Amino acid sequence: IPTAIVAASTELTAAQTVQALFHSSTFRVYTSPDLHGVELGGALKNVIAIGAGVCDGLGFGDNSKAALLTRAISEMRRLGVACGAQADTFTGMSGLGDLMVTCFSKLSRNRGFGERLGKGEKAEAIVASMTAAAEGYPTARAARELARKHGVETPIIEGVHAMCYEGKDVRQAVQDLTGRDSKAED
Repeated sequence: IPTAIVAASTELTAAQTVQALFHSSTFRVYTSPDLHGVELGGALKNVIAIGAGVCDGLGFGDNSKAALLTRAISEMRRLGVACGAQADTFTGMSGLGDLMVTCFSKLSRNRGFGERLGKGEKAEAIVASMTAAAEGYPTARAARELARKHGVETPIIEGVHAMCYEGKDVRQAVQDLTGRDSKAED
């Protein structure tokens, strides 16, 4: 089954070595010098996947989830650039690629966590019942702190944090997100 990944390193030869070792006709390996961007993309997509799961738990359709993901990639890019990452990284494998699979896959622990949250379960109870980690849960706290430190507006991350750690009602979180002031797309 074909798939692709990105090997990131500040040392180009290291990334190229990984590429040479693993690249095959069904396993495509790209390289990137943007270690920070690839790391952030791989972490932040888990937070967004919780929000995507909430969409599923509330019974929203694909269009709602696609709108969330489209805005999320802009949010991830803004935060990443503020942290020194390259903007283009977030439209690559570790940004958009990881985001799509994590938010749509029925096997995603983070999407599943969000789905349960959207169906009314409490975050603490979900965490206690899981046998595998939903990385987006602790990452929501870290991402929110990082965004605040850099003065970056991240309404989706803020909303996921509020649902997970402040007990915010999921429907209210969605209403607060969609009810924000109108603006131009970035």
